[in-house]
Amino acid sequence: MTKERTFIAIKPDGVQRGYVSEILGRFEKKGFKLVGLKQLIPSKELAQNHYGVHRERPFFGDLVDFISSGPVVAMVWEGEGVILSARKLIGATKPLEAEPGTIRGDLAIDIGRNIIHGSDGEDTAKFEINLWFNEEELCEWETSDSKWRSEN
Repeated sequence: MTKERTFIAIKPDGVQRGYVSEILGRFEKKGFKLVGLKQLIPSKELAQNHYGVHRERPFFGDLVDFISSGPVVAMVWEGEGVILSARKLIGATKPLEAEPGTIRGDLAIDIGRNIIHGSDGEDTAKFEINLWFNEEELCEWETSDSKWRSEN
């Protein structure tokens, strides 16, 4: 398995409910490396670009309004298999279908307020990282315990 990067965003409901440190901690405990982090209130344009694949869906406007309604913590995480692993940590999109122990299973109830977004694949991750971050905002570094995280 090779190192990859994924985009994760704690949505306004997750920020407002005080879950930022808990969510960061789950990714750190898993052994992933944080290489990008910022908090912002997304513009409507950024939100529309981010959710562009849903543009024709009836919920698109509400989704854009919600994600741009308050602060979002945008992150880039790096590690072996981080995209798939992050999806497992996050849990099902519908919180009531998410397994206990996942972020959504433990912290969310409603699909419209499901706390967190994570890239669903390699192409999406690249697109979202480039949409939310400039190259200068991503930090290349090595953890002091990297040899203990993986055989590779």
